[in-house]
Amino acid sequence: MRRRRRVALISAVTVAALTLAGCGSATPKTGADGHRQITVLLDWTPNTNHSGIYLAKANGWYAKAGLDVRIIEPGANSNGLQMLTTGKADFAISTEEDVTPAVAQGLPVISVAAILQHNTSSMVALTSSGITRPRDLAGKVYGGFGGQLEKALVQQLVRCDGGDPSHIKFVQVGDADYRVGLTKHFYDFVWVFDGWEGIQFTDIDHLHTVTMPFIRYQRCIPDWYTPVIATSQKLINGDPKDVAAFMAATKRGYQEAIAHPREAASALLAAAPDVDRTLVEKSAGYMSTHYTDDPSRWGWQQPSVWNRMTAFLRSAGMVTGKVDVSRAFTNRFVGG
Repeated sequence: MRRRRRVALISAVTVAALTLAGCGSATPKTGADGHRQITVLLDWTPNTNHSGIYLAKANGWYAKAGLDVRIIEPGANSNGLQMLTTGKADFAISTEEDVTPAVAQGLPVISVAAILQHNTSSMVALTSSGITRPRDLAGKVYGGFGGQLEKALVQQLVRCDGGDPSHIKFVQVGDADYRVGLTKHFYDFVWVFDGWEGIQFTDIDHLHTVTMPFIRYQRCIPDWYTPVIATSQKLINGDPKDVAAFMAATKRGYQEAIAHPREAASALLAAAPDVDRTLVEKSAGYMSTHYTDDPSRWGWQQPSVWNRMTAFLRSAGMVTGKVDVSRAFTNRFVGG
């Protein structure tokens, strides 16, 4: 199982259509039991990024808040931010690199919480490749999803470490088992999420790997929020109490996942029993120490992080024009 790292840039025509669609009914409905019906769209199949949501639901915290929360997985061609704008979802798991271009293009979406306070991605290669640092990636083959952000980040990492990024070959692999491509030497290095594929590679598959965590190279590339919980400005304006109730229960869920990772793993496995138990349990332990530096401030987002990532996206040609980051995120519903 892999998770998306694409940036879904939306055309101006689509933005106009979605903005108009967003003027329709996006207000949560009330069920027969009097609970407000809330739809949460995941960014991929269930994984430990979502543990706090599953814990809050399993422990009845949404129900106690008067909410009937439905968690759904995305379709092959669905886009979470578009679903928010058209009223087909009330909350969506997204990323800063998706929200920023959407806001720049006029979509009324906003991040209301950072699930992870710091980036937990890394470049990974087999130890046998001889790669030890970013500049060693020059002359090597990168296997990735094919996103514009991937290329910009890889090139900047190599350039910043004194290597020549023009010598990197980029191979578009898409959604695949990158472990197979590495071991068969179809490519030399990949981008992984430390709390998921990183654990899969080292603790389960027992591959001998070298890891270059993005967070180690903040002088070269920005730290940024991925994933985030996003909603629509329409829902905030129309039903702020529902947003506040959902986020209060969700924050409690993530705080519980931090304090009790075994319970987080159990809640996720109960909802998604086909996911590898060992991977989930190990991942839950890892994530419990990475959701935030301060559990009381889980979800908090800093303007400086948004500004630096926005500047990087602009330099990569993924955002044009001035972006008011105050329209891209809010800490109103996480407190702390």
